[in-house]
Amino acid sequence: MSDLSHYRNIGIFAHVDAGKTTTTERILKLTGKIHKTGEVHDGESTTDFMEQEAERGITIQSAATTCFWKDHRFNIIDTPGHVDFTVEVYRSLKVLDGGVGVFCGSGGVEPQSETNWRYANDSEVARVIFVNKLDRMGADFYRVVKQVKDVLGANPLVMTLPIGIEDDFVGVVDVLEQKAYVWDDSGLPENFEVQDVPADMVDKVAEYREMLVETAVEQDDDLMMAYMDGEEPSIEDLKRCIRKGTIALDFFPTLCGSAFKNKGVQNVLNAVVDYLPSPTEVEAQPLTDEVGEPTGEVATVSVDEPFRALAFKIMDDRFGALTFVRIYSGQLNKGDTILNSFTGKTERVGRMVEMHADDRTELSSAKAGDIIAIVGMKAVKTGHTLCDPKHPCTLEPMIFPEPVISIAVSPKDKGSTEKMGIAIGKMVAEDPTFQVETDEDSGETILKGMGELHLDIKVDILKRTYGVELEVGQPQVAYRETITQPVEDSYTHKKQSGGSGQFGKIDYRIRPGEPGSGFVFKSVVVGGNVPKEFFPAIEKGFKGMMDTGVLAGFPVLDVEVELYDGGFHAVDSSAVAFEIAAKGAFRQSIPKAGAQLIEPIMKVDVFTPEDHVGDVIGDLNRRRGMIKDQEAGVTGVRIKADVPLSEMFGYIGSLRTMTSGRGQFSMEFSHYMPCPTSVSEKVIAEVKERNAK
Repeated sequence: MSDLSHYRNIGIFAHVDAGKTTTTERILKLTGKIHKTGEVHDGESTTDFMEQEAERGITIQSAATTCFWKDHRFNIIDTPGHVDFTVEVYRSLKVLDGGVGVFCGSGGVEPQSETNWRYANDSEVARVIFVNKLDRMGADFYRVVKQVKDVLGANPLVMTLPIGIEDDFVGVVDVLEQKAYVWDDSGLPENFEVQDVPADMVDKVAEYREMLVETAVEQDDDLMMAYMDGEEPSIEDLKRCIRKGTIALDFFPTLCGSAFKNKGVQNVLNAVVDYLPSPTEVEAQPLTDEVGEPTGEVATVSVDEPFRALAFKIMDDRFGALTFVRIYSGQLNKGDTILNSFTGKTERVGRMVEMHADDRTELSSAKAGDIIAIVGMKAVKTGHTLCDPKHPCTLEPMIFPEPVISIAVSPKDKGSTEKMGIAIGKMVAEDPTFQVETDEDSGETILKGMGELHLDIKVDILKRTYGVELEVGQPQVAYRETITQPVEDSYTHKKQSGGSGQFGKIDYRIRPGEPGSGFVFKSVVVGGNVPKEFFPAIEKGFKGMMDTGVLAGFPVLDVEVELYDGGFHAVDSSAVAFEIAAKGAFRQSIPKAGAQLIEPIMKVDVFTPEDHVGDVIGDLNRRRGMIKDQEAGVTGVRIKADVPLSEMFGYIGSLRTMTSGRGQFSMEFSHYMPCPTSVSEKVIAEVKERNAK
């Protein structure tokens, strides 16, 4: 049995272009996993193995790989940085014990780094920070450290300082051990010398070491007292304290370097071994019941416990369907039968593999702490719990954001319809934020996703991987409906048709709910005018109508229904009668309650060179945007704004034109807001016109 304390399950995450895939490549090269380093800009990196990734130079899927450093086993997941694929980061962080946050030395803390950092905070994942690309123009390690404090509200613990900057960047000083690591010009990671701290940096290193020691000894009262009395703690004691504080999320060890130039990556690997937790050192995953309520039990990381694992990613490749699984407790052998607690069905484990991007090694068994892939699982989806059939349980499930944009697609030739159905089915299983539905009126297939790039890539995958050519319609916005004023009303459903009839009378109040509350039903009936057993049927009737609003048939959000009285008939009343009454009541009262169309507002983060700030802000204002913040950096200005999604189609083209190709932007869903009357009338008219066809 290998020792679990030598396991590190880590993810590498960052903003687009901060260099996390390049960092992963360097780690694999250093640990002997690959012999030739692939470059992202050549489209040859190991973990970006999809054609679309190689072409666009971005990571789309999170890739898993295993390697070894100083007799520790690393399970590494390289995650995408682009905001449309945030779900990949979210679900990876869910199953990891530690992370490496990569920040660009010149770009600093960028929008997607903030989102990923927030996810990591939510999942309580310990992290080390790697400030990369210090060889680039405009790089400034100290500025990035300040941004980590100011923008992320985190506490960076500086472990290495750069020697030189931009073209003169030659190495790093290890603040803890007070040694300089200097690389030669060969570009080989192993060609470095350990030297004394450069004379011009002695004072700075002493200053940072004092801060490091003071922060570290706070983790141990005895050491702190000794330090106050003038006793210098040993390196081992300091490392133990730093490890403790890192795991407790009190601070984040911060290192620097240039992955592309192979400088400083070893220090990051050493920090992962020294400071990030093993599977046994993180808080055990809580178990929940079917509804998602905590049961108070946890999945202790131990081989002796019953088998419990979480499926965190489904991937279809040339060998068949792969289910990526993080094993929390127990062990799994080839041929075992396991239970999917979500579906209640059991499946037999045929083949298990250890992944190295898109290569694999066959395994006969795996145990607590491992991240593996199982081949050929049938009904498993992302977020499902797999467990021992004798000890059923549910691990905390994953919650995914709702899609905000949709397009209608149809195959160019009729023969491809079935092929398209099968392909889309596989893609939906792989990506929970990608949804598909058929428009009942037009018979069109509607694809829904997180943004234009997201859907663009999906259409591209359908074309290349599955050979399905599609006709693509205009993007559609996921509008919603809500109400603006309270209404008190009554509805009676009465039907006589020989024999027993149907009767249900309800008196109710409908009022706008809190934003984000969805549908809330409560009953304050006293005196039994409506028997309790009919309450669920009334709730079901109202809830069932929330999917189609009265204005344009969009789903209805944030409505509170309160049942306060009614009437029933001893013979004719039934659950069905009350459900029908609730549906009729919804249709009758929602128009009276000031029904209103609401639209998704996106949190938009635009980066532009200074010369073009005025044009960009003017353009965002024309798109009904609300400017929230402006922040000047070394290489340009970041503008944050809230803009309606409907105004953002094709924005990347306009931005590039305005900024001579130098502008960048990212956006993510923020909240829903009422549409202006002109927009709302136009949308309703378009929907009516479509339905008339």
